Amino acid sequence: MANILVVDDEIGIRELLSEILSDEGHVVQTADSAASARAMRQTEAPDLVLLDIWMPDTDGVTLLKEWAASGQLTMPVIMMSGHATIDTASEAARFGALDFLEKPIAMTRLLSSIKSGLEHARLARTPEAARGAFAATPLREPQDVADAKPHAALGTATIAGVAVSLDQPLREARDQFERVYFEYHLGRENFSMTRVADRAGLERTHLYRKLKQLGVELARGGRRSERPAGMPLHDPDLDADALGD
Repeated sequence: MANILVVDDEIGIRELLSEILSDEGHVVQTADSAASARAMRQTEAPDLVLLDIWMPDTDGVTLLKEWAASGQLTMPVIMMSGHATIDTASEAARFGALDFLEKPIAMTRLLSSIKSGLEHARLARTPEAARGAFAATPLREPQDVADAKPHAALGTATIAGVAVSLDQPLREARDQFERVYFEYHLGRENFSMTRVADRAGLERTHLYRKLKQLGVELARGGRRSERPAGMPLHDPDLDADALGD
């Protein structure tokens, strides 16, 4: 059990994350702004913080920098956003963010990240661990994340948990990648063809033809044999719209 602080200006996200984490046995506190989170941190250090990037008073990266500069970054911080760029995520990592979660957040991804963060905090609680260790040793620079994913073998790339052989002809490799891509976004968008078409930059009619050509099933469940384990499937306990942007 851990004491987790959830910082997000959207009440729906705060309530949903609080419910999920409470069900996992954690004690959850919530803050609706950077000012509130700042005051709560001064009173007591949580075991882990889930910190939204875009907030109306002070953005999450600025608050992270404040904690790092003042020696208050003694706990793992996991950033959250639906609109952050790679540059923003990289900046947060440089200042001590342990991980980055893109909204809508998959439950398996959320719980896995929290588990890793709490384990990192446990290992940091040693006589040699200096105060502010999280500011000094961020774990997940974007290139580190890519490098940490093991390849099944030489000549194989792992995309969203699916091994794609690089030794096959380009057309077959491209088709396999596109199947993984569309299955991922279909699951993520709860099989909304409109949202998937917008994200892929395709007309809906073109998208339908493309999915048929690739052999991607349009019903929930898709191609079960190759579906990545961490794909954000629709879950009534973790509604994608509720965790939205």
